This record gives sequence, C-alpha cells and structure tokens, in this order.
Amino acid sequence: MPEQSQTIMAVDELQAIIQRCQILEEGDFKGEDFSLFQVAGQKCLEDGYAAQLLEVIQNEKNKVIIKNMGWNLISPLVRCIFMYKQEDDKREHCLKILDQLAQLCNPKELFLGLLEQIEQASGEQACQTVMLLLQPLQTVLLKLQNKKAYSLGLSLAMIMNQLTPLPVPYTKQQIQEDKLGLCQCCNAVVDFTKPFVNEVIKNMEKSSEYNDMELKEELLKFCMKCLKYPLLTAQLEQLEGIEEHPFRHFATEIIDILWDIRELIPLVFLHHKSISPHWKNQEFADIERKNSADSLACLSYLMFVQHFGIDCFPMVFSPSYLLQCNMTHIEVLLKRTEESMLSKGLDLVQVMTLCPIEHLRKKSLHILQLFIDKFDTEGKYTLFRCLLKTSNHAGVEGYIIKNIKDQIHFSLMRACDNIWFTGHHLISLLDLVLLLPEGAETDLLQNSDRIMASLNLLRYLVIKDCESDNQTGVWTTLAKIEQNFLKPLHVGLNMSKAHYEAEIKNKKENRREAHSSNTVCSVTVSGEKMPAMTTEMQLQVLHSALFTFDLIESVLARVEELIEVKIKAVMDENS
Repeated sequence: MPEQSQTIMAVDELQAIIQRCQILEEGDFKGEDFSLFQVAGQKCLEDGYAAQLLEVIQNEKNKVIIKNMGWNLISPLVRCIFMYKQEDDKREHCLKILDQLAQLCNPKELFLGLLEQIEQASGEQACQTVMLLLQPLQTVLLKLQNKKAYSLGLSLAMIMNQLTPLPVPYTKQQIQEDKLGLCQCCNAVVDFTKPFVNEVIKNMEKSSEYNDMELKEELLKFCMKCLKYPLLTAQLEQLEGIEEHPFRHFATEIIDILWDIRELIPLVFLHHKSISPHWKNQEFADIERKNSADSLACLSYLMFVQHFGIDCFPMVFSPSYLLQCNMTHIEVLLKRTEESMLSKGLDLVQVMTLCPIEHLRKKSLHILQLFIDKFDTEGKYTLFRCLLKTSNHAGVEGYIIKNIKDQIHFSLMRACDNIWFTGHHLISLLDLVLLLPEGAETDLLQNSDRIMASLNLLRYLVIKDCESDNQTGVWTTLAKIEQNFLKPLHVGLNMSKAHYEAEIKNKKENRREAHSSNTVCSVTVSGEKMPAMTTEMQLQVLHSALFTFDLIESVLARVEELIEVKIKAVMDENS
C-alpha cells in the first residue's frame, strides 16, 4: 500500500507541475519548473508508470511544456528502456515516449540530450544505445535548418568514437554471434545517413556548381573513418554459411555513398587530395595523415581485390599506372603487424603470381623480400603466417618456407633466445608448413615448389636440432608431421607416379595418332588456353613430371633416413 501511494503521489506531482505550467507563457518557465518536471517524470518512469507519462506527453494541452522540458526525460528514459525486457509493455510505452519526444521537443535541446546519452554509453551498451537513439537523432537533425551539416558531423563523430574501441568480429563464429552488436550497429548507422546523402544528391542534380560543400564533407569524413574502422580490420572474404556478410554489406554501402557524393574516383587517384583540416599542430597533422593513408589503402583493397564499386570504375588506365597508384597502399598495409591488415596488403601483391611478364614477377618478388627484411622477428612471424594462409600459390609458399628456414637458422645460431622461431610459436607455424593441403589427393606437381621447400626445411631441422635439445620443438611434434605430411606424401607419390607412367605407356602405344586431340596437358597463359601439344611434347611433359616426383621421393627418403638415424642414436644412448 505505501508503494502504491508513493507512485500515485509521483503521478499526482507530475500532474500538479503540468497544471501550473499550463497557465504560464513559454518565456515564463523557470529553472525550478524544469527540475520539478524532470524529477516527477523520472519517478513515474522508474516506478513503472510510463503509460501515464505517455498520456501526459500526448495531451495537446501540454505541447508547449513538452517542447521546452521534454528533453530532460531522455536520460531516465534510456535507462528504463534497457531495464525492461523486449516483450514488456512498459518498454513499449517508453519507446513511444522516445518517439513522441523526437517529434515534439525543441530540436536543439533534444539533439544535445541525445548526444550526451551516446557519449555516456560505453562497452557492451555502446552499440545498443546508438541503435536505440539513431531514429530520434535522425528526426531531430532533419528538423535543424541552421548548422545541419555541423550537427550531423558532430553526431557521426560521436557515434564512431563510441564504436571504435570495440573489437571487430573477425572469425565466422564471431561475425555470426555479433556479441556486442557491432555488425548490426554499423549497418544501422549507414541507414541513418541516407536522408543526408539524398539531400546532397538532389542539390548536386539541381546545379552542376554545387557550392554547399559542408554536408558533403561531413559524409566524406564519415566514410573515411569507416574505411579505417571497422573495414580495415574486418574479415571481408565471402564466408560459407553466411548468406549476407554484414561487413561486406557495410563496405558496399560506404562505396555507394562515396559514388553518390562523387568522391569515389577522386579518392582512388588523387592521393594528395586534402580531406582533413590543416592542423597548425604538427602532431595532429601527422595523425590525420596516417588515418587518411589507412583509409585510402582500405578503399584500394575494396576496389581492386574485393571489386566493390568496380562497375563504376573507368576502364581506361594502364596496368602499370594502377600498380603505381596501389604501391603506396600496399606499403601502408604491409607495414602493419595486425594479421587482418597485413593480409589485405598481401592480397594487393598478386602481381607476383598472376603477372604474365617474367621480369615484373621477379621484380615484385624482390620487393616482397625487401618488405620482409624490414620487419622484426615478431613481424616476420606474423607476415609468414598470413602469406601461407592467403597466397594460394605454391611458388610463393615455397619462397616463404625458405625464409622461415633462414629465420630458424638465425635463431639457432644466436646466443639469445628468439621465441618466435623456436618452441611453441614455431610448432604452430610448422603446422601450416609441414602438411599437404588436400592430403594424399594433393596435386604434387602443382605444389612441388612448396613440397620441396617443406622437405628441405624438415631435413634442416632434423640435422641441426638434436632430440635432446629440441629447441625448435620438431621432435615433440614428429608424430603429427608423419601423419599430416610424410605418410600422405608417400601415398600421393605412389598414386601420381603410377598415373603418369600409365599415361606415358599409353602415349607410346598411340604414337602414330600424333594429331589426336586427346591431350593430357594443356598450357594456360594469362587465362587463355594455348593450342593442344603434339604427342612428343606431351611425352616430354610427362617425363618431366616423373623427374619431379623422383626428386621429391629422393629428398623424402633422405629425411626419413635422417630421422631414423637420430632416433636410433638416442635409443642406443639410453640402452
């Protein structure tokens, strides 16, 4: 009974304040009136009487009061919305109050109140608060005539400041769970900007000399921030089982905004375009320059690797010019140590494997080695992991494995410990190296560079690292290496040799049919199939393949012999 009386008293107090203010002119409201209204309104919300408060707000007689005082309810209202469960009627009443306040309150006052709530949200509630307040914030901004661009810029900057500290979901599971709501929130923020993008489009359509650049510049700043976070960090490859990848959708929307406001192509090519304020403080200027470089590198990746917005791209530029434009971006990404960013830089360097001009491939490989040499041991370790996961090219993988062997050699030769190329870190790296991608079914000819490099690395480890020392950890993981690499390699070699020997026998028996179109091998250059080979040419290719298999088998036998000798020596010592 006492609680009910207290609640009724809170509603009565609110009604009393309303009745007193109804007879006052708008200019006569005092600070005391604002305070009393806020306290009584808050009490009604906290005691679960949102329905009564909603009736007060919807009453036409209270329109002037709500216009001036309603924004004071935003803070307790947000708290109560999060307090109630989704299906609770009280929560629904609170949401209706929020909508009413957006329609009725003084836009300037309510704008500040909404921003304050976004600023105070943090951690797990950051995304939820932003998504809750986006619609009323949009309603208020569309009402503002003066300083609309400035207010939009302030809103977007505040929102991005709250989101940026949050970790970006990277794995398939993290993206599907979206634990903090970041994926959903990012796409909601893009939808929030659409009326303002449309306003810029309409203004540009009206006049070819569009002079009101403020709104356009605020949208450009927002897009640049989004390119740096979350897109620079995000996993943007198509993932099986995810019908609409939230960050791919977000990237598409950002590219569309840049295209709609006519900034996409200038950003891709005009690297020195000023898109940030001219800071007198050099430190601030350097930070802005770095942020812009990261954003532009991400934009380049989106267009030239993921092909977002590529339909808008003018196909008039030479490959050499595009490479020149992208080298700056590649450098920015390869200097980063974060795996998600490094991998984007590596995706831009496919010229090493796809370029049909041999000297350019060699030159790009030389450039890659220069980049590798710039990293410390931890950076090299991360870079090697990324390359092994993303290159999808046996030649590049073989080259990286050779680099790994060199780093292990340096580690073993130095007096000081190198944790990255010995022990458990190295074992984790060897798991990526000493295996066949598809087991015994792996195309051994296609993967011969990688396989030979892996065998040479294993031979080096067995020779240089005694089982008693086990600095590299290779002896601890030997059983796994045999299971994942050596045994399937034996099976694969037997299958491949039998297949190619049968083909050679078949070709020799049918040598007279020299013009048969039934060829075993075809050659592809730059995506185009070359004419079919003669039988003699085919036989040369088949014998060359057998020679490669013999070479792999020879090194494999030597490795297994070394392992056997080392194990026998240890057993003899212990007996």
